[in-house]
Amino acid sequence: MARKTGSHSDITGPKIRAAAERLFARHGYAAVSMRQIAAEVGVQAGALYLYTPDKQSLLAGLMRDHLEALIASWKTQTPASHPHDRLRQFVRFHIGYHIDRPDAVFIAYMELRNLEPDRFAEIEALRRSYEAELEAILRDGQAAGVFELADPRLASMALIAMLTGVTNWYREGGRLSRAEVEELYADMALKSVGRVA
Repeated sequence: MARKTGSHSDITGPKIRAAAERLFARHGYAAVSMRQIAAEVGVQAGALYLYTPDKQSLLAGLMRDHLEALIASWKTQTPASHPHDRLRQFVRFHIGYHIDRPDAVFIAYMELRNLEPDRFAEIEALRRSYEAELEAILRDGQAAGVFELADPRLASMALIAMLTGVTNWYREGGRLSRAEVEELYADMALKSVGRVA
């Protein structure tokens, strides 16, 4: 099928991805059809297949891009030296990065169940890679005797779930500023790992 007149891959492709992200986050992946995505963008349904093989590829691509960008952004941080400061740094980074991306966050964490096995394994590996960054901070703090943890892996998953939940309720201009939210969550994270003075 020919491209719609005036359509350009560098414009239409990102529009398709943005529309899919909005619709998947609002209605859930299973409830959204390729036809709905096409209507949101303003192209014929068949035109979508010039940009993506299928809806499953679109979902996996959104998740992959979100997680790869998240990991790359974290890697640019200069790590603090003390485990307390590194944990505080991770919390502030995680909230700051995710707070402007609620749709991407929802999809990356809630739509895993809709991935086919090979794609699930790929996305889960990326998630695990990011979680391992926090787990390493917790293990280092445990080894240094400044964190009291029975299970650093479990603690890392629990903390990420707590931090990611901010995107469900935070609204710009609300009672707390971003900086205040980040600081309060950093304090809660430190208390939750049994911070040793």
